[in-house]
Amino acid sequence: PRLREMLLTALPQMGFAAEGVSRAEDALRLMDEHPRALMLLDLNLPGMSGLELLEQLASRWPGTRVVVLTGFGDFDAARRAIRYGVVDFLTKPAPLGELEQALERAQRRLERKPSVNAALDASTAEAESQTGAYQTLEQLERHHILEALDRHQGNRSAVARELGISLRTLYYRLARYHEQGHL
Repeated sequence: PRLREMLLTALPQMGFAAEGVSRAEDALRLMDEHPRALMLLDLNLPGMSGLELLEQLASRWPGTRVVVLTGFGDFDAARRAIRYGVVDFLTKPAPLGELEQALERAQRRLERKPSVNAALDASTAEAESQTGAYQTLEQLERHHILEALDRHQGNRSAVARELGISLRTLYYRLARYHEQGHL
């Protein structure tokens, strides 16, 4: 509750209108009344879990962009969240600057041309084919790198910094994706 109140104070200062609820069921009620374009979501909620809410959002309001901010962050949860198209997955305590950057990325995705969103969704669907999940870590890594490239409009230095990899490693990966026909 204290973090929610702090965020309700900080988010308007970042330029985002904010409402807060403590339960997924309340979030669904608000979305039914007036769908929101952006959502900041914790995975550890009473009642319906954040991942269950994320599944509902993806099916009922696919245009809503979600940033996950949770203390309940493990690889499996992150993988499942990515499958539902979250913009970013932050673990508590996240610096407000990182949260603001994640929300700005979500805002930029809302402003992208529909054809770009459709192409990104199609590439994600291809990677998730057959089992409904990424079949390999390489597919998951490729997805992260290509999304970061999109967020940074092709700025490879910014992508390497965001992902915490060397520029050389990024160029190596991109060359490999090009050879494989993914670029």
